[in-house]
Amino acid sequence: MGQPGRVPGRAWVVTGAGVAVNLCLGILYAWSVWKGALLAPAGAAPGDPMGGANVGWNYLSDSQANVAFSLCGFLFSVVMIPGGKLQDRYGPRAGATLAGLCLGGGCVVAGLMQSYLGLILGFGVLGGVGMGLGYAAATPAAVRWFGPHRRGLIVGLVVGGYGGAAAYIAPLATQIIKDGGLTTSFVTLGVLFGTVIVLAAQFLRMPPAEYVPPGPPATTAVKPATADVSAAGVLRTWQYFALVGLFVGSAQAGLLVIGNAVPLMNTTAKAYALFAANAWLLAAFGGVVNASGRVGTGTYSDRVGRVNAFGLNGLAAAACLFALPTVMDAKNVWLLFVLVGVVYWQYGGTLALMPAWTADFYGSKNLGLNYGLVFLGWGIAFFIPQLAAGIKDATGNLDAAFYLSGGLLVAAVVGSRFVVKPGGAG
Repeated sequence: MGQPGRVPGRAWVVTGAGVAVNLCLGILYAWSVWKGALLAPAGAAPGDPMGGANVGWNYLSDSQANVAFSLCGFLFSVVMIPGGKLQDRYGPRAGATLAGLCLGGGCVVAGLMQSYLGLILGFGVLGGVGMGLGYAAATPAAVRWFGPHRRGLIVGLVVGGYGGAAAYIAPLATQIIKDGGLTTSFVTLGVLFGTVIVLAAQFLRMPPAEYVPPGPPATTAVKPATADVSAAGVLRTWQYFALVGLFVGSAQAGLLVIGNAVPLMNTTAKAYALFAANAWLLAAFGGVVNASGRVGTGTYSDRVGRVNAFGLNGLAAAACLFALPTVMDAKNVWLLFVLVGVVYWQYGGTLALMPAWTADFYGSKNLGLNYGLVFLGWGIAFFIPQLAAGIKDATGNLDAAFYLSGGLLVAAVVGSRFVVKPGGAG
């Protein structure tokens, strides 16, 4: 641990660049805006052609409209592994630059193909690859500049950009779709985000090999530094598989809500003209809370511990999931915001806790690859929203999906109490 003092200005430049990258990669969290536009309205059926600015597109079923979202998330998690290797070997600039090209190009492909296949190839495949490469570069680059006593805060700030992206992307995408249609929205945002990511990538930099992060003030008590563990060593510990399982159980709840935010508002707010006409408000609100949950949870987890923060967030969110069907049946928009907000906070907290937890267990030197391995749990969690889409197509609602999700979240909280730090992997 270094001596108490200030981190260099470069550390905050890298952190800011990481936030900028994630503010663009976070287009995934605004997917419900596109899903709402792709679903067949009353009087139309999946497969029917669209009109107006969306001529050339066809309406999709709930399951179809969810595939690109789920595939993107799954590939995102898989690519985090080679993305981590790329970051650890060549530095964060290379991965983040490729990320901008893949995400931007993927959105353009999705828009120009105007089809279900185009959404899968463009947003699902290319978008997922781009997100995995970019996310693997941004967070480790920032973490390496700071000591363990600030790890939760820094991770929360960087990943908060990803979580908060929906706050501005949701209204922006809604307006572009309204004015120019689906194709224009994908192409415009693809070009914009690809450009921003490539530019921000040039400011990402690892600290010099001899750099030692400043330590905490003398009055601050922190745990001893964790020995750095290789990826092979990580895979030899049972705690790795436990972390993946906790990631699945915890992330699936937020992903279920994120992928359906706009349709949830459309269903609940029919009697409220303002909300019915602006269903994106729930997705944008969720983006703000998602980002806040990452910074907030990352900060207090440094004080109360990862397990306690995980449990507090998880139990609160599970209670909200169990209550969502009743609130939606009652058409109570205000309570919908409250319940969804708690789930967004819990989800955001998970994305701050898991990289910090991984670094606590296995050190920060190989965090790019090690967290990439743990991040597979996040990708697996996308199968729950996809299952939920099938449930909705079969039953007409998401009630059973919410109960299932809440149960999985409770199981994750209980399981987290039994996960302890490895005692000798290397």
